[in-house]
Amino acid sequence: MTTYLVTGGCGFIGSNFIRRLLAEHPDARVINVDKLTYAGNPANLRDVENDEGYRFVQGDICDGQLVEELMAGADYVVNFAAESHVDRSLMSGDDFIRTDVYGTYILLEAARRALRLQRFLHVSTDEVYGQVLEGEASVETDSFRPRSPYSASKVGAEMQCHAFLETYGLPIVTARPANNVGPRQHLEKFVPLCVTNALSDDPLPIYGDGRQVRDWLYVEDNCEALDLLLHEGETGEAYNIGAGNQRYNLEVAEAILGLLEKPRSLIRFVEDRDGHDRRYNLNFDKMRALGWSPRHDFDSVLHKAVGWYVANRWWWEPVRSGQFQEYYRDQYGERLAGSTPYSPGGAGQ
Repeated sequence: MTTYLVTGGCGFIGSNFIRRLLAEHPDARVINVDKLTYAGNPANLRDVENDEGYRFVQGDICDGQLVEELMAGADYVVNFAAESHVDRSLMSGDDFIRTDVYGTYILLEAARRALRLQRFLHVSTDEVYGQVLEGEASVETDSFRPRSPYSASKVGAEMQCHAFLETYGLPIVTARPANNVGPRQHLEKFVPLCVTNALSDDPLPIYGDGRQVRDWLYVEDNCEALDLLLHEGETGEAYNIGAGNQRYNLEVAEAILGLLEKPRSLIRFVEDRDGHDRRYNLNFDKMRALGWSPRHDFDSVLHKAVGWYVANRWWWEPVRSGQFQEYYRDQYGERLAGSTPYSPGGAGQ
């Protein structure tokens, strides 16, 4: 048996990755440690919770004793655990520093004493590069230029990884994925927010003019890339994981409304958030050189993602009616009250 310690495995990407490990690696024994914050949903893994190769431990990666115990028997570690929503980091960055930076440090401290450890895969983000100009693409050797408390916390985590690599020779590989989309993504994120609002005939809040550019990566493609890096990535290297699916946020919202046959008048332009990065774009030739390439183009990404939320109201309706509703009112309430309705030729066109 090969033991994989996955942190933050009840979250969006982590839960999809655990599914892949159990499906693709018959000898896998997966230990999932998750604090179960608002973004950690046990329902994400309810169909594998009785799998003999799966074990769930509710716990905090900042708990050194717990991490030490779990790390002792691990062959591989994959660190997904993080506070990840930019908007929340603008309201309060404390949790981001604690989990993303200090939590990563605690994991690394335990990892350097783990006798069986073969690889520590740290999952970062394309946001560490900051915004990039039109026509440019970030490469792995580019400087970090974070522009939000969230992206700064992810840079801090990467710096901890680099320090433990250089000082203790830990077998660390870093992944920097683009914007993931797919099943079980929390409703605070752009695509599920737009889909579930549209299904409920509620406004779709679009920051500024809606012309922020993101690369939309299907979560299963990302998990395939992460699996490859975990087993074949080169120690000490970072790898961009992109999709080549760059679209304006406004285009994405319009496409979602089209798929759901909902009126474009549901779009509402709201005041932009502070320090909003205009564009991300990754050069992922390094991943291609390992033999990986994304399987989903933009249309298939969106069709699959939208289709999942349409078919799985049981999953998102409890989230929408619970704590998220209070957050949504706090985040968008006043902005939506003074927002500009969508009209052909209007803002962002």
